[in-house]
Amino acid sequence: MTIMYSFSVLSAKKAGKKNQKPKKKQKKNGQKKSVFKRICIRLGQLLLVFFAASILLTVVYRWVNPPVTPLMLIRKATQGASIQKKWVDIQNLSPYLIEAAVASEDNFFLAHHGFDFGAIEKAIEERKTKKRFRGASTISQQTAKNVFLWSGRSWIRKGLECYFTVLIELLWSKERIMEVYLNIIETGNGIYGCEMASEVYFNKTANKLSRKQAALITACYPNPRKWNPSKPTTYIQNRASQIVQLTTLIGKIQFDKEHIQKAQERYEKYNRKRKKQK
Repeated sequence: MTIMYSFSVLSAKKAGKKNQKPKKKQKKNGQKKSVFKRICIRLGQLLLVFFAASILLTVVYRWVNPPVTPLMLIRKATQGASIQKKWVDIQNLSPYLIEAAVASEDNFFLAHHGFDFGAIEKAIEERKTKKRFRGASTISQQTAKNVFLWSGRSWIRKGLECYFTVLIELLWSKERIMEVYLNIIETGNGIYGCEMASEVYFNKTANKLSRKQAALITACYPNPRKWNPSKPTTYIQNRASQIVQLTTLIGKIQFDKEHIQKAQERYEKYNRKRKKQK
């Protein structure tokens, strides 16, 4: 009996030890799950803060002019470049600057909702054939990038650019987008906006620019620190002439509902024609 009792006690102890091991594993699994849960909660909180802050800032910039942009600060910090800028309401800018921007950068600016999918498809096709690397960013996309983001090429920046493009298209008018675009775009080394470019390069205010002068400033947008509108290269002269011709075809840009609706109708016709040609 004593032997049987001892054996049963030993068996019970061994069984107890075996049963203790899964408890430790359960604790470890529980700890891992709790850490993962805390990380997810923290990431969710950060995303909520980001979305709230970005929407709030976009709403504020609907009425308040951006005082500075990331690009201005980056150029200042890394290259010691000056920040020369002067804000001018769109009513006090030459209409030629608006026409030139649309003619050169975004023919369907009034019609699309931030993205020109026809231009994107063309850019993809041309990259496949390696004949030409065409840019497909609209004025809305460029404005979103210039106001909220840094320059450079990465999928993260492009994704954020798309996000902010949607925001400004939803919360700003087309007129406001154009006004911000023309006032913050880099137009030279340490020079930002068309008003400052007009004063530096042509010694006059932006509302007194001629059609050709507006086209020369616009032609330099792709590389403003390399090109000078007042001392144009042959390429810039030819590009400015092309822009002038396009502005005469496009005509005056107006931001009322009637003109926007007509532009959207033309854009729809253009897209239908483009799809048929495929």
